[in-house]
Amino acid sequence: MQDEDFMRIAMALAAEAASQGEVPVGAVVVKDGKVIGRGRNAPISLNDPTAHAEIQAMREAARYVGNYRLVDCTLYVTLEPCAMCSGAIQHARISRLVYGASDPKTGCCGSVVNLMEEPKLNHHCEVSNGLLATECGALLSAFFKLRRAK
Repeated sequence: MQDEDFMRIAMALAAEAASQGEVPVGAVVVKDGKVIGRGRNAPISLNDPTAHAEIQAMREAARYVGNYRLVDCTLYVTLEPCAMCSGAIQHARISRLVYGASDPKTGCCGSVVNLMEEPKLNHHCEVSNGLLATECGALLSAFFKLRRAK
């Protein structure tokens, strides 16, 4: 599978989140070409402010590998991670982050700030952005357009 294939899995998870009334963000953790963690936004349904897609995917991946460190893993997420998720990505030692749409309001991988390149922090991962950005952004736009209409 290629990066685009993994991002499409994350997009399907984002669509699931939207169907549950959650902001449509999806994420997958991949190790050795295999999806080992899946997540979709669920803070509303779980009454949990930390239940972002990235956190959900990393929790499942950590259980799978039996370690809180996710070395040699890639995280694919449909939206640029926030500060909380960026910190968790660093603490988990994710090797590579691939995200779709940028988040000009809360994105912490280059849009508002860039925690992934902050020299004072002790872990940095490779970041690739813009993969299927138009499609990922369209999921969010459609969701918020529908929400505003209600």
